Amino acid sequence: MVLKTKLTQLVGIKHPVVQGGMQWVGTAELASAVSNAGGLGILTALTQPTPEHLRQEIRRCRKMTNKPFGVNLTLLPAITPPPYAEYADVIVQEGIKVVETAGNNPGDHIKKFKANGIVVIHKCTSIRHALSAQRLGVDMLSIDGFECAGHPGEDDITGLILLPLAAKALKVPFIASGGFGDGTGLAAALALGAEGVNMGTRFLCTQEAPIHNNIKEQMVSASELDTSLIFRTLHNTARVFRNKVAKEVVEIERQPGGAEFSQVAPLVSGQRGKLVYENGDSDHGIWSAGQILGLIKDIPTCDVLVSRIVKEAEDTIRQRLNSMVVDDAKL
Repeated sequence: MVLKTKLTQLVGIKHPVVQGGMQWVGTAELASAVSNAGGLGILTALTQPTPEHLRQEIRRCRKMTNKPFGVNLTLLPAITPPPYAEYADVIVQEGIKVVETAGNNPGDHIKKFKANGIVVIHKCTSIRHALSAQRLGVDMLSIDGFECAGHPGEDDITGLILLPLAAKALKVPFIASGGFGDGTGLAAALALGAEGVNMGTRFLCTQEAPIHNNIKEQMVSASELDTSLIFRTLHNTARVFRNKVAKEVVEIERQPGGAEFSQVAPLVSGQRGKLVYENGDSDHGIWSAGQILGLIKDIPTCDVLVSRIVKEAEDTIRQRLNSMVVDDAKL
């Protein structure tokens, strides 16, 4: 038995589980493991320093799996932006069939991807942005609730509200992101109108995730209370693991008059966050983590995790939910 959804049919995967694009983590090791487990693994384009490095990573991933996998292209505001068009060209040239976009308006890139038969899944944190992306021609949306790691937007709306709103407002299918990491969550997402789930933090805590084991152990011992929201006063909210650096950033932001980004920039540099994953010092820099931390109790392989999630979802639907529907004449 499998869960057949519009997601599994659209991208040709066995299970409706997607590994979201994660900076420094979305490499061939993790993406191929998720795809081999029956989900959709995602390489993160900007983890690679140049478009040509992305080309080599795609080819390396193909040697590790013959199953579908995709590439995440996140469009970020920057004084000197990365060469997004060149990354997009590599994605097209290498025959990638699924792209996850996020961040700024992806309109120009969507046109290029669609012209080359690529399925585009765009991640949004609000219904208004989802509707805009729908007008741009995306095939599917990833609706990201306030529980998520990374940037949850500025509206603070949880998935429990966003998902049914999306089901009512959207014409294209969508998957659920933010706060998912087990089978009951997958069953709930399907019940709320989603076609599957997108998981970041949960896949971070797997055997194949290319990060130091100290960080994985820290996640297992953490609770749902161990995240912090930073950049609130800068209107660029990010949910990260609650460590010494995150607390320092929050304290700076609480100063009278708020804070300028220049005051926190040395603390939140991406290179410091990268070193967290490499050296295992969880306090060295900021690193993304969602509230799903509270439900993470082990460090399985991706195959064990995906299989367990799907079985738990099937059991929840078949045994718990179906058992509640009875003929009222029998009451």
